[in-house]
Amino acid sequence: MLAVAGRLPRSDEDDRWAYEMKWDGVRMLAAVSPTSVRLVGRSGIDATIAYPELQGLSAAIGGREALLDGEVAVLGPDGRSNFGALAPRMHVRAAARAAELASAIPATYVVFDILAVDGVSTRSLPYTQRRELLEDLVPAGRSWQVSPSFVGGGADLLEASRRMGLEGIVAKRLESPYRSGQRSSEWIKVKNLLTQEVVLGGYTVGQGRREATFGALLLGLPAAGGLAYVGSVGTGFDDRVLADLTGRLRQLGPSPSPFVGPVDPRQARAARWVRPELVGEVAYAHWTDDDRMRHPVWRGLRPDKRPAEVVRER
Repeated sequence: MLAVAGRLPRSDEDDRWAYEMKWDGVRMLAAVSPTSVRLVGRSGIDATIAYPELQGLSAAIGGREALLDGEVAVLGPDGRSNFGALAPRMHVRAAARAAELASAIPATYVVFDILAVDGVSTRSLPYTQRRELLEDLVPAGRSWQVSPSFVGGGADLLEASRRMGLEGIVAKRLESPYRSGQRSSEWIKVKNLLTQEVVLGGYTVGQGRREATFGALLLGLPAAGGLAYVGSVGTGFDDRVLADLTGRLRQLGPSPSPFVGPVDPRQARAARWVRPELVGEVAYAHWTDDDRMRHPVWRGLRPDKRPAEVVRER
């Protein structure tokens, strides 16, 4: 089930909604059995091997079976999630390396919903009943926790999230079932920080200290026949990210341009096009009148998203 971007529910409906913090991590379903935990992202990729510290969740729920929904995140001492800190762990597919990173950069599975328990689907139950089942089933542990939920008080929680420097909150209608595969207005994400998922369609040749990597990434959103150009991003990268992205981009190119509309001529002259298979996320100031993002800053790849899933946040 996916949320829509929007505003807080009206004040006279506030007590009909529950509010949770918006965790800045990677969305994962966890299929928990008496002997194992299998993690699958929105893209369908099995990410179990990347997060070995979550295997203890099986014993923690007493050997029962459950299908859980939540966010894998790296939490700081103050409880805030840090998307950038999670980045080194997202693409790991070697058990030894995953174990090293689990010790150095431990992740937490923040669980916020339950889709089934002991083989019985809970999707048709209202949010309130699913929360009761979830809280009874999953105890707090070193590498997992249930996302705190508050009925009413959305404006206060949103203000608290601003003071903490968090991305925002999610409002969930108390009577809403779990609508698998749907983007529903019964879940509303209310953001403090403007962010947008984007598809990478190319890059510009780097100069100076970036001569061996790239200058900027050329960004698009899915459109009929390809991508609609929405801007470029050249900031927010450290040396490790530059090297990693350069390798991935070179594997996807050269390719014909995936953009179906005009691209900034200054960027197009130095562009190298790639197959539009990578999804990333940027923060930005606002949308311009010609549908470009102003002052975008790179936040990271989104391996949990497929290009076809990317939509413009409004």
